[in-house]
Amino acid sequence: MSKIGVIGIGYVGLTTALGFASRGNLVTCIDIDIERIDKLKLGISPIVESGLDELLRSCSLAHSITFQSFFDETIGELDFIILCVPTPQNQDGTADMSSIRSAIHSLSPFLHKQTIIITKSTVPVGSTKIIEELLPPGSMGVVSNPEFLREGSAIHDFLHPDRIVIGSDDRDSAARVAELYCDFQSPIVLTDPATAETIKYVANAFLATKLSFVNAIAALSEAVGANIEHLTTAVGLDKRIGADFLQPGPGWGGSCFPKDTAALIKIAERHGYDFSFLKSVIQINEEQFTRVFNKVAGLLSGSLKSKKIAVWGLTFKAETDDIRDSPALKIVRLLLNSGAHISAFDPTVRSTLKNFEEVDVSSSPIAACEKADLLLVTTEWKTFSEQIPNSIGKQMALRNVVDSRNILDPPKWKQAGFIYRGIGR
Repeated sequence: MSKIGVIGIGYVGLTTALGFASRGNLVTCIDIDIERIDKLKLGISPIVESGLDELLRSCSLAHSITFQSFFDETIGELDFIILCVPTPQNQDGTADMSSIRSAIHSLSPFLHKQTIIITKSTVPVGSTKIIEELLPPGSMGVVSNPEFLREGSAIHDFLHPDRIVIGSDDRDSAARVAELYCDFQSPIVLTDPATAETIKYVANAFLATKLSFVNAIAALSEAVGANIEHLTTAVGLDKRIGADFLQPGPGWGGSCFPKDTAALIKIAERHGYDFSFLKSVIQINEEQFTRVFNKVAGLLSGSLKSKKIAVWGLTFKAETDDIRDSPALKIVRLLLNSGAHISAFDPTVRSTLKNFEEVDVSSSPIAACEKADLLLVTTEWKTFSEQIPNSIGKQMALRNVVDSRNILDPPKWKQAGFIYRGIGR
């Protein structure tokens, strides 16, 4: 059993804390957001994540996890401190390290020389060295241990990782961190800090590349009359390629892909390499938002002024409440700028969104469609594919649908009188 401190209790931090607490460790969670900590003390999760509420309840009952909003002498009793603070994107595309620096500043007065600092925050190459320089002289090692969690399945991903990456120049520190994962049935990659810090960026950049690639192929499929589902099924059966991330959609977004691809480009530039390939991946993604917008405009004869559009989905993916860099909102902004009125529904978005006050957030999928000229599906929530087309159509002024996630059954919607447009279909 280890005593672990987790700094920053967002998606990564809370998942990490609960994951280690569920494995018999004693975990102290620290976050400067007092409201968030107060909710967690009451057993209320501040985020939507499958399995998280149950794990929070069980760990709280087992007294294996505690929450606080301050740094104190108990820090010195910890074996490990895991940094899970945000590293958002600066205007120039670089990662903002201010939260990392602030956390180290707050921790330093209380650190014990045997406490190992672990970075799970996605940080630029060289950050391990920067953190070491910020720590008091004689402190224990700093280890890079990047996370590879998917929102919507983060708990499962933490407990059953494809791989565990540990980067350190200090063999003893690396061995101690590896011991934390001794009962995980996963390969452990031991490497240097620079490699560990690069791995997360490269993994996300590659996944973003697959998504941009399949969206470009979907555009080609529409041009030549090919069926994108049959195409990706056949290509995905190739073991060298695989089926994951070969589903076309409205474009990629979320809390990681946009900032990590931009950061990797900046890292490359700083070291003299023009990562033009990855720049093209981002450009293709930006074009996908416009392609979906054009499908909407095409069905409504070009002009969207005063047209009502129902939007199903506001989060960047299903099974989460995260709207950060959501492709749905990118497209909604294009529609609003063209004079359209938007009525939207999302299972986890219940109130007006900041910077999108003009969007009417409805209470149900069918309510969002009332007197709408077109329905646009932007997030792959299962409930959307379960809706009855004719019931939806009766609420609408015109029966048009753009399915940017390809989750609806085209024959059923066409039979109900809808003009249907998908992606690559």
